Amino acid sequence: MASAAFTHHAAPAAAGLQTFSSDGDRKRLTGAAVKAVLRLVDAWGGSNAEGAALLGVSESTWDRIKAGKWDGTLSQDQLTRASALIGVFKGLHLLFADGMADRWPRLPNRAPVFGAKSPVEAMIEGGIPRMLETRQYIDALRGGL
Repeated sequence: MASAAFTHHAAPAAAGLQTFSSDGDRKRLTGAAVKAVLRLVDAWGGSNAEGAALLGVSESTWDRIKAGKWDGTLSQDQLTRASALIGVFKGLHLLFADGMADRWPRLPNRAPVFGAKSPVEAMIEGGIPRMLETRQYIDALRGGL
């Protein structure tokens, strides 16, 4: 039984999770991912520094992305960040019917995953693991847990 749990965590592709390891997949998904992250950072009132940190790019790259002058391909880690952030954004908009969905990421939160920081601050500090935990936290709230 323990080996099944280990296999689940060791082989995310087998569990149906996207790994973004293929160059072709990353090129195909980059445009939509970048547009979505730009939109959600704007909706959350994020600064350029916060947008760059959330996506895992330099501020100069973020500036080029915002200006539409970037033609790169996101890395596996950057697409994972984008996917987690999109999941957070979508989950919040399913959970809250009003503008709270876009205010919530900026509000200090006493839940253990955030440690009295705002979810945006916690995700920037905690990187991909904290982004995934934030997404799971919101999914749990939506499920009534």
